[in-house]
Amino acid sequence: MKIRFGVSLGADTGPGELFDAIDYLESAGVDSLWFSELVYSTAVDPVVGMSVALARTKRLKVGTSVAVLPGRHPVLVAKQLASLAAVAPKRVLPVFGLRSALPVERDLFPVPDGKRAEVFDEALRLLRVALRDDDVTFTGNHFTVRDVRVMPKPSPPLDIWIGGASPAAFRRIGALGDGWLGSFLTPAEAGRARDAISTAAVQAGRDIENDHFGISLAVGGGELPAPVVASIRKRRPDLDPSELVAADWPTLHRRLDDYIDAGLSKFVIRPAGNLRTAEFLETFVAELLPRQN
Repeated sequence: MKIRFGVSLGADTGPGELFDAIDYLESAGVDSLWFSELVYSTAVDPVVGMSVALARTKRLKVGTSVAVLPGRHPVLVAKQLASLAAVAPKRVLPVFGLRSALPVERDLFPVPDGKRAEVFDEALRLLRVALRDDDVTFTGNHFTVRDVRVMPKPSPPLDIWIGGASPAAFRRIGALGDGWLGSFLTPAEAGRARDAISTAAVQAGRDIENDHFGISLAVGGGELPAPVVASIRKRRPDLDPSELVAADWPTLHRRLDDYIDAGLSKFVIRPAGNLRTAEFLETFVAELLPRQN
């Protein structure tokens, strides 16, 4: 499997640092740059960030880690993705999730009460067909469109990856996704997730490529700041935070070995805490580019 490492700049990286970061990643030969959907932060919007990065580079891939799909019209999302792919074929890596990780932002993506998972599934089906076919007529419980023609069609077709960490998410990925980007899972949990997704894909008459399983991981600068520890405990109170976030780079390397043994091969690495962007990126290049195959 191809082992690849991408960078997520985190919530504290504002527009002023973005150009320098993009230029450095391109010149260093880093595989990919990922933009998180963090509305109430200084981070740029994922579509805006991807557009800037693609226009400024020739090789760097860009992705979302992750963008919320329910609450957006999937045909408009398809048009955005198709436009990006036309500018930079083979360099657009969309990943979608069910809801914002931050409760305060969930009201920004409205869906009918109790229907978020149903809307997500229907939106994924419409998104995929809109990216693939012309003159699409689609009638669902939440979306009805006629004569849809999203142009230009991405060539090659875009892979749609999905986030999530629940049995329902694994079934959705197997039935409707081309890959998985997880987060806040131990290596053992990630391995079981990979098995569950593969099983769900077989049950749906589909196949997900072996190297289409990844995870987003954070690394600190030697000690995890108290706010980071508190945030992890809130999200996963059942685990010691050190099992999910590496305090330093040697710990991250050992953890990566475990994730690779569990069958994962794509990794999005982000800083934990107040690491300077330039220092983090330089260390990322020195530590992780030699591990790519």
